[in-house]
Amino acid sequence: RWYMITNAQPWDNLKFDLEGIAEVQRKFFGTLYNTYSFYALYANIDEFKWDSANLTEVKDRPELDRWILSRLQVLKQTVRNSFNDYEPTRAGRAISEFVDEELSNWYVRLCRRRFWKGEMSTDKRMAYETLYECLYTISQLMSPIAPFFADWLYQNLTEHLPEGNKEKSVHLSYLAEAKTALIDEHLNDRMEMAQQLSSMVFSLRKKENIKVRQPLHKMMVPALKPETVELIESIQGIVLSEVNVKELEILTDVSGVLVKKAKPDFKKLGPRYGKLMKQIAGAVAQFDQEDIARYESQGVYSLELNGEKVELEGGDLEISTEDIPGWLVMTENGVTVALDITISEELRYEGIARELVNRIQNLRKDSGLEVTDRIEVQVQKSGILEDAIIQNKNYITSETLAEKLELVSDLRDGTEVEFDDVKTQIALTKI
Repeated sequence: RWYMITNAQPWDNLKFDLEGIAEVQRKFFGTLYNTYSFYALYANIDEFKWDSANLTEVKDRPELDRWILSRLQVLKQTVRNSFNDYEPTRAGRAISEFVDEELSNWYVRLCRRRFWKGEMSTDKRMAYETLYECLYTISQLMSPIAPFFADWLYQNLTEHLPEGNKEKSVHLSYLAEAKTALIDEHLNDRMEMAQQLSSMVFSLRKKENIKVRQPLHKMMVPALKPETVELIESIQGIVLSEVNVKELEILTDVSGVLVKKAKPDFKKLGPRYGKLMKQIAGAVAQFDQEDIARYESQGVYSLELNGEKVELEGGDLEISTEDIPGWLVMTENGVTVALDITISEELRYEGIARELVNRIQNLRKDSGLEVTDRIEVQVQKSGILEDAIIQNKNYITSETLAEKLELVSDLRDGTEVEFDDVKTQIALTKI
């Protein structure tokens, strides 16, 4: 049902595809189920209970909480308006995008450490309150399209509430109006930029086949306008943490650093200057770095061809950037990112340590350990792995809740793991 409604308008012909159903089941319902399971796991451990009478004021919550709640209000408006306009396809797509791109793959991922903290702190409670409100609202918004899953989610979220504070079914509950006072467009724009920069770095990593667990030294982002500099400065901490890069340099002058090329967008310029397109293409091909920088900073560039004035506006030119030695460069929607792909020995060791943490965490899960269980770890020595563990021992033990991490020459009763050029044995013991 979700597939059929979100894939095409109900009055349009639908090319039914079983693979499409599997995709919806995995990408939307699977993601939403996993997000709820994540919440339920840690909420049960911390014995968190939603209490509408004692919530932290939204204005006092961290920026990420305020952002996702701002986006939640926008989602409420979009879904309400879509259903009122008999546009269920638009409503379903908006919910899917919010769950996948904003709630699961951004908010929850960036907030994981807040839930992992051992003790119940004010910050941790705010994270629970925020995630609960998002899941509760989604159960209501999706209920007309996916009534059974929505009610399952609602029942699980409200089972601890007293009878007077919940309905017997999500379909009997009242969806509150969007709280427009919580919508922060400036914050939404900042987080959208953070997501775009992160996505571009991930694309560059994929191009070079560099895993996200492998730390990199530096990225550069040109910002030719003061407001752009301020915007990027405000989000650089989030971006660096998300993409696993040590440093972000903002370039206010790209001359001598990046080499850019410009070409006209014929689809945009053609309808306006059809007969002049050949001359426009020739003129743009002659642009030097100063011309391109002026166009990017001012958003407009004037030409005079055959006695006729041509105004090049923002988006009329496609700007690309050449790679520089040791770096990968990408331009998308007017934003350029340069990524240093040189991996030093220190970075290599840190990348190995992160891979080892991942394998230990997988073994914890496979062994049926609780997320709060403390362990002792033995790792068989294996070439470069030994130096990586010695230099990153504190990081490994803190991430895996290991009270002891020991390197041994021979480990016969361990589990064999392999990653990159490393092959070793690992043994875990619950304390």
